[in-house]
Amino acid sequence: MSAASPSGTTSDFAPRRATVRFMFAHPAHLIALGFGSGLPRRAPGTIGTLWAWAAYLVMHLWLSSATIGWVILASLPIGWWACTVTARHMNVADPGSIVWDEVVAFWIVLWLVMPAGLPMQILAFALFRLFDAVKRGPVGWADQLFKQKDATPETMRWHTAGFGIIFDDLVAAFCTLLVIAAVRAAW
Repeated sequence: MSAASPSGTTSDFAPRRATVRFMFAHPAHLIALGFGSGLPRRAPGTIGTLWAWAAYLVMHLWLSSATIGWVILASLPIGWWACTVTARHMNVADPGSIVWDEVVAFWIVLWLVMPAGLPMQILAFALFRLFDAVKRGPVGWADQLFKQKDATPETMRWHTAGFGIIFDDLVAAFCTLLVIAAVRAAW
């Protein structure tokens, strides 16, 4: 059985690699791939988080904290949709090139930590990347919660996979915020 690809042709469910052409083939791809920050083969999650940091600092210049909160709130369901569509089009449940999960989760961290000096922002970045990459404890639990290990592209529940892409990063953001709160309490 074959399914329609983003271009409307049928595919044989072979995994697809994210390319610039793929990114511009559908608006969901552009969002899920972090406007290109997820395209590098090495460390796309780190690069996506760096992009999120830069984008947040730009938003912080022009938008109020409340408006940024609304942007983040809107980014969650839009990101779920974008991650779901992009993962389905790539035929991979959780492609590394999808970085919107890092973007929105790190925006939450910065939104709750700011105003903060550069050392605290660097600490937030390092902690978030550590929790997201290592996936121990609650983050590992969250990462496995929505995995569909025996699913094929034909049987995959893509909305569940799309939510799972975002959920573990939200848990990593929560863990980051707990550590930062403990650091601030100790000072």
